[in-house]
Amino acid sequence: MFARLLIGCLLCTLVPAASLAGPPFRTDDPEPVEYKHWEVYLASQGSSDQNEVSRTAPHVEINYGILPNVQLHLLAPFEYVKPEGQPSQYGYGDTELGVKFRFIQETDSCPQVGTFPIFILPTGNEDKGLGTGETQVFLPLWLQKSWGPWKTYGGGGYWINPGTGNENYWFFGLEVQRDLSEYFTLGAEIFHQTPSVVDGESSTGFNVGAIINFTDLHHLLLSAGKNFSGPKDTFYYAGYQLTF
Repeated sequence: MFARLLIGCLLCTLVPAASLAGPPFRTDDPEPVEYKHWEVYLASQGSSDQNEVSRTAPHVEINYGILPNVQLHLLAPFEYVKPEGQPSQYGYGDTELGVKFRFIQETDSCPQVGTFPIFILPTGNEDKGLGTGETQVFLPLWLQKSWGPWKTYGGGGYWINPGTGNENYWFFGLEVQRDLSEYFTLGAEIFHQTPSVVDGESSTGFNVGAIINFTDLHHLLLSAGKNFSGPKDTFYYAGYQLTF
């Protein structure tokens, strides 16, 4: 049933009627942090292929509900990179800022809808591979719908990706999850990205993950996955979340 629902929701996003990401997944949702509430993450996420290992070690993410339906976002990473055949590098990476705004509320027949512009500031050392050297911008649209213990969210957006050899690109994703209890949520996502560099490849991949709620304040978030087309990247996310 889970596989049929995941495939069915993906097909729904492809019809004419109808991006990183929401931890522990790359796909995000339109739901902001509640007004005057906080989310704080201490986490590590990364990817690897035959040419390079790259990960945050660690990063801090802070989200704050500054207004009803509006969330401020900051992600401050320390980066570790190890290109094949070259020495590893470690240091502060590019800073991520964003504002999430939900402009349509969810009803029985309508999903909630929002946007979450992201700005990547070039604070990392480009010469060491710890940053891009350019300001990047992500302009997405996200939707979400819930049915009892089930929830699905997804959408996508356009990355403005300046720099020599780079191309602007699209990211699309869809996530489906189920609350198995008040303490445990299981989810999976599928995503697609167009080439981000000249003569690059598109990629399509998946992640599976879990959210463990120890209390209302303390949470553990985990996911892992890989591409099944395009570059043979593997991914992971592991983080602690404090909500208050």
